[in-house]
Amino acid sequence: MSASKSTPGAKNKVAAGLLGIFLNCLGIHKFYLGYNKEGGIYLAITLGGGLITCGAASGVMSIIGFIEGIIYLTKSDEEFERTYVENKKSWF
Repeated sequence: MSASKSTPGAKNKVAAGLLGIFLNCLGIHKFYLGYNKEGGIYLAITLGGGLITCGAASGVMSIIGFIEGIIYLTKSDEEFERTYVENKKSWF
């Protein structure tokens, strides 16, 4: 849990969680974790789907991003690192 234990390129779970909570529908938390394809999916659904559905798709993506942010914050540092950085679990 100490800062000296972090590996080069390690991602901060608090930063990822807060990005998921506050910038949820834009998928910035996915880009932060290195999941560019998934971040692009967030953006495409939010922008493209939002236009087609008058914002309903954006609302759904906001809820999903918010939930992911909460999930990131509730994991231990080790579990977050193992699940999202090492094993590259990109969804939930």
